[in-house]
Amino acid sequence: MKSTIRVLIIGDIVGVVGRMMLQKHLSSLKEKYSIDATIVNGENSNNNGRGITSRIANSLKHMGVDVITTGNHVWDQSDIFEHMRSNTNVIRPANFPSECPGSGVTTFKCQGVEIAVVNVQGRVFMREDLDCPFKAVDTILSYLKHKTNIIIVDMHAEATAEKICFAYYLDGRVSCVVGTHTHVPTADERVMPKGTAYVTDLGMGGALNSSIGMKAAPMIERFKTQMPSRFLVETEPPFIMTGVWVEIDTKTGKAIQIQRVKVIDEELRADE
Repeated sequence: MKSTIRVLIIGDIVGVVGRMMLQKHLSSLKEKYSIDATIVNGENSNNNGRGITSRIANSLKHMGVDVITTGNHVWDQSDIFEHMRSNTNVIRPANFPSECPGSGVTTFKCQGVEIAVVNVQGRVFMREDLDCPFKAVDTILSYLKHKTNIIIVDMHAEATAEKICFAYYLDGRVSCVVGTHTHVPTADERVMPKGTAYVTDLGMGGALNSSIGMKAAPMIERFKTQMPSRFLVETEPPFIMTGVWVEIDTKTGKAIQIQRVKVIDEELRADE
């Protein structure tokens, strides 16, 4: 068993361009940073940027992704329901109702050690009727305490204050807390006082010249007029993919370091 492992965690993959970026660059990122395991948020990975399908989930697995986390768009493609009932590589927020397909936690083996991945969703500026993510993760940690001390949590949330408070609440109890959902990478990656690595938002894989991966013009029109408009995934380069890698002590489960990752590709074409 290795004394440390390195986990690459990539932000929300948006549409076909996000998947293309992952396919093109994941292997080189793993080699460059000596990565042992990979986690990706896939809730926007469908071609229209909403939801994920079983075909896409299997494709991401084939690329080398160990676990796919999600968020508020997880149910946008009904094809994923059955996949989540019979597979553990795609998880949904744990504070969704228990009747929902799938689970909010999964574990997998990496370099001889068990790694747990937990997914929760915030409530501020989102679905306020969801169960409390703080209490939900407490229940999960009770379940995991005899399984592993290497625990990575994806907090899919809008409000930075909610994500930061959630990270302090878990500091020293999990290996890493990463934020997703806003698609904008933050510059606050750090190891917190009790040994938990943290970043407020991982960012995304998608078009750089866009609004969170979508064409800006329809979104601007909606902001100006408050009228409905169809959001479309931006497919013009350059493309970007952002996230972090975290090094974790396999004995203690504490984070040793966290580093930002960013890839910009001006040559990739969505019609390739």
